[in-house]
Amino acid sequence: MPAPGKATINDIARLAAVSKKTVSRVINNSPLVRPDTREKIQSLMKQLGYAPDPQARGLAFRRSFLIGLVYDNPTAQYIVNMQYGALDALRDSGYELVVHPCDSHREDYIDGIRRFALQQKLHGVILIPRVSEDDQLAAALREIDVRYVRIASIPLDEPANMLHTQDRLAGVEAANYLQSLGHRQLGLITGPRRYRSSIERGGGFRHGLAQRGIELAEDYVFEGGYTFESGVAGAEYLLAKSPRPTAIFACNDEMAAGVYKAAMRRGLSIPADLSVVGYDDSPLATQLWPALSTIHSPIRDLGRQAAQMLLAPEPEDGDAPAEPVSVTPHLVVRDSSQRPPA
Repeated sequence: MPAPGKATINDIARLAAVSKKTVSRVINNSPLVRPDTREKIQSLMKQLGYAPDPQARGLAFRRSFLIGLVYDNPTAQYIVNMQYGALDALRDSGYELVVHPCDSHREDYIDGIRRFALQQKLHGVILIPRVSEDDQLAAALREIDVRYVRIASIPLDEPANMLHTQDRLAGVEAANYLQSLGHRQLGLITGPRRYRSSIERGGGFRHGLAQRGIELAEDYVFEGGYTFESGVAGAEYLLAKSPRPTAIFACNDEMAAGVYKAAMRRGLSIPADLSVVGYDDSPLATQLWPALSTIHSPIRDLGRQAAQMLLAPEPEDGDAPAEPVSVTPHLVVRDSSQRPPA
């Protein structure tokens, strides 16, 4: 043990069995340290007569009080709800939210996010689909020592870095519901193939139908873009089929709204002639007429939980592994679905 008055920040960290960053946070009265750890470090500093120098104090300020929200998602309402949730968690914490849209089609998009994190000295980053599904991006953030939480439809990382949305289960529930109403001629409008959420939602829907002996033919599946316009295009394609689907599952609410427009153009009544089920339960679902039956995904809660995970103290050596965090979507039945016409 060093002589009184001779200890360094490295000595304090070693004797307390914590990182130098944790000691620096205690020095700067950061709230992101557990009370028992804070007490142990303060006791050691007092016992050894440790007085922090300016360089040690500066360590805590290598990170700002900023949380980043990074997205490449065409659904505006999804982004807004996610921001509201994150802001709910950050209120009165001293932290602020900064938003960074990106284009994951660009070859240099990861470099752009890396620059954003370094320039803003981010405390942590919330990654939402589709960027959350990129393992190379997660690796880049680990390389520059920036914490992150990935929101995704399947587990892709350590539990401490993941929020799992279980989209496949929701797709199965939509299939079971429509089949229970008696629908056997169905159509599916997915999101972009490169989105894991699209794969999981559509795959769950097809699996749910298959479990009940209904095979969804490939030509009754349309790849949309999670946009209103692609919902219109998908519905026009499906409704031109013979036999025509009596129900369509659209993998987000904006595409479901597009189905409404295409049905209206063809003089079809929802739900008398065509049942429609969406996904997200965004405000749009209750603004449509008739109100949309849809899968409720707790988007605002996801934003709140992700921000809370970043505000929590970092795990220390010897801590028990983090428990997996997931949410369970569920069907909300409204007025856009009923039994098929006789």
